[in-house]
Amino acid sequence: MYPYPVLFGVMGIYDVLLVVAIVICLVAADRMGIMRKFSVKLQKILILALMVAILFGFFGAVFFQAIYNAIESGKFELTSTTGMTFYGGLIFGLFAFLGVWFGLGKLWCKDGEAVKKFGAIGDIAACLIPLAHGLGRLGCLAAGCCHGALTDKWYGVTHHNVVVDGVWYETAKVVPIQLFEALFLFALSGVLLWLFFGKFGKENKGRFPLLPVYAIAYGIWRFCIEFARSDDRGETIISALSPSQLIAILMILAGAAYLCFWFLKKKKEMEDMKHGTDGSNAEL
Repeated sequence: MYPYPVLFGVMGIYDVLLVVAIVICLVAADRMGIMRKFSVKLQKILILALMVAILFGFFGAVFFQAIYNAIESGKFELTSTTGMTFYGGLIFGLFAFLGVWFGLGKLWCKDGEAVKKFGAIGDIAACLIPLAHGLGRLGCLAAGCCHGALTDKWYGVTHHNVVVDGVWYETAKVVPIQLFEALFLFALSGVLLWLFFGKFGKENKGRFPLLPVYAIAYGIWRFCIEFARSDDRGETIISALSPSQLIAILMILAGAAYLCFWFLKKKKEMEDMKHGTDGSNAEL
């Protein structure tokens, strides 16, 4: 894998890019919250919730990786965050964010503002998660974690997978799957940001959810790109799927379910409005 330093160790380019991603997302989330007319209280809750989510997400990723390693090798160690950290960090960070957002939201905003604005939070997350994830993928690539088949072609990227006396040595060229995924994530983030800030976002006013669009699009990409990876990530409870493919399918299903519930809710709201209009006309 790639030379990821232990907590409080020497920072590598992977760590630097993750810090850059965090700063960009915090600033962007604050700006996007203001655009969606968040109150000062909600802006404070947003930044606090994001900071807590990042903290819990990091240690959650360590814990998630330790569990994954324990299943694979039988040894449980909280040592590093190599491997499936994105999913672990996202899951733990999500629960931490929800706890702060709704917990403090109920205390600070008695009128239910936090609940009403939660749809906008989903849009913000959909735009910024692939941006941060893409920067993390570039960090992995720069550190030598490429996850691709061996190649001699011009687009091959050197893979660091031998350590001698603490020094990582370049041993082979592989297809840069991390680069392909970073480019896809940047493109996805760009499209979602365009929808958020562009004409669609202004006219839509946050009514159409962007979060399921992200979940479905990335889920499909992740499922397909796994076929180009050469490393064996092991099987899951479904023998034909890798862990990443299984999570990709869950993301697709979650996004599809979100859209279904959203459409049903909108349909009910439109029917209620129609009946209300008809009723008022009848009275007149």
